[in-house]
Amino acid sequence: MTDDAPRQFEIDLPPELIGGAYADFANVWHTPNVFVMDFLTLAQPVSEQIDPETGESRTVVPARVVSRIRIPPEQVFELAKALTQQLEFWEQETGRRQSGDPLLD
Repeated sequence: MTDDAPRQFEIDLPPELIGGAYADFANVWHTPNVFVMDFLTLAQPVSEQIDPETGESRTVVPARVVSRIRIPPEQVFELAKALTQQLEFWEQETGRRQSGDPLLD
């Protein structure tokens, strides 16, 4: 197989994954060899709390990981391109542009 040959992926989606998992937001971090995307959903309402050590107010967002995806660094560029492209399509189709902080709306 050569690098120039077109690829046709045959993707199998197991029935138990068809519904997917809803996530309110994602957290992305990395190691030298892998990027990790944790998709999270709110577990309870957002609350304001006072830090007992500093006395400062802070917003606490209780969340639960619903899915963790690990990808090689080389794939991050392709993922970023695909997300940008799909976001542009979504904006064209809906006439909307996402703004604000969805966690606090």
